[in-house]
Amino acid sequence: MKFLAFDTSTEQLSMAVCHGPATWHEQAAGGAQSSATLIPGLLALLARAGLRLQELDAIVFGSGPGSFTGLRTACSVAQGLALGAGVPVLPLPTLLAVAEEARTQHGATRVLATLDARMDEVYSMPCEWNDGCWTALADIRLQAPESLQLPDGFVLAGNAVAAYPDRLPGAPGCRVLPQAQALLRLAPAAFAAGQALPPDQALPLYIRDKVAKTTEERDAEKAARLSP
Repeated sequence: MKFLAFDTSTEQLSMAVCHGPATWHEQAAGGAQSSATLIPGLLALLARAGLRLQELDAIVFGSGPGSFTGLRTACSVAQGLALGAGVPVLPLPTLLAVAEEARTQHGATRVLATLDARMDEVYSMPCEWNDGCWTALADIRLQAPESLQLPDGFVLAGNAVAAYPDRLPGAPGCRVLPQAQALLRLAPAAFAAGQALPPDQALPLYIRDKVAKTTEERDAEKAARLSP
């Protein structure tokens, strides 16, 4: 199959394309820079693979949770490219990509996937690998690092491990990010399951509607942590 995949949900921009068993991938700085570098990077990868957008089976992207700006960038680019090429989009949860990276890099098959949600909170989702695919065992949660519960036999994974090393249970865990290569590995099963969508349905997966806390909220939380 032929897929183009990218993730802009974290501080790292990850892009990859596969044509049958062959893959090509690139990484770059994410954040605000993604909006300027993503499209040229994707087109360069396609050129290396000898593919045109119209030849793709789907455009795969990390739909969230993650950075508000990054997710909006991913959705708008996926939608624009897919509309122009007449191909579907395949949105995949970033936390499943975290679990897949933990499996690939560390052999983990029961993973509590996490991502730093900023504002002293983390996104989390327990995932289990069975019969060649990942299953989410619960809905995505948003909570303080100290409130996270690591189920017995599960490995902690994600960039929240680095962001809150002294506040998460089970740290140090696996410090992995949702990579485009992981999305490519997840894509065939998701595509076969009918999860590809029309381009206009390239939507972000938001768990939190609030972008930032007020100064009063931050001061109150700091005081609560410092109180005996």
